[in-house]
Amino acid sequence: MAANSDIVTIRNVTKSYRRGSQIVPVLEDISFSIQSGEFLALMGPSGSGKSTLLNLIAGIDKVDSGSIIIGGCEITTLSETELARWRAVNVGFVFQFYNLIPVLTAYENVELPLLLTRLSRRERREHVEAALEIVNLADRMDHRPSQLSGGQQQRVAIARAIVTDPAILVADEPTGDLDRVSAGEILSLMDHLVQDFDKTIIMVTHDPRAAEKAHIIRHLEKGLLTDR
Repeated sequence: MAANSDIVTIRNVTKSYRRGSQIVPVLEDISFSIQSGEFLALMGPSGSGKSTLLNLIAGIDKVDSGSIIIGGCEITTLSETELARWRAVNVGFVFQFYNLIPVLTAYENVELPLLLTRLSRRERREHVEAALEIVNLADRMDHRPSQLSGGQQQRVAIARAIVTDPAILVADEPTGDLDRVSAGEILSLMDHLVQDFDKTIIMVTHDPRAAEKAHIIRHLEKGLLTDR
């Protein structure tokens, strides 16, 4: 993909949920684009629709109306099976609470997404070691999550997110469970992935300090994009 081209295009996206007999609107007529290699922060109060929008971009949830085009693929037209295949190749996920499997080592946690591919065992090892090297944890690959600090666990989670070399990373409050120093290290790592590996990152955060690391900040208020 050419530099600075739009990798994500969101057009007139609307999303609501049913709560009993009520229809609760979450997002209303959302339209914007994200260029390849951008670091975007989505901010807004709880209930503003940030995580819902992130899940729609990641293909975890489906729009009620509108379209989402990522890397030239109109994901809103894909079946559940097609979406699962698309996610496995194109999206890396980073969560607030790491979502690591406690009984597996850092190496095994990072390798998990590759077990769904046709890579050989040797190729998987090369990919895992490269990802752990990028996050500066090659010397901790045999440690389990309980043997790692919160910041180290989040770096393992980031290594797992990038091991398949996805087009975009989606991060939901990635520093929300970390102290200030560890949070700063994670944000610097994410900036490194953008600057040196041309990753596109979409991050939901409540923290203005975290948002400052992003190239672009967009605000959601009650399901609407605002200009502030």
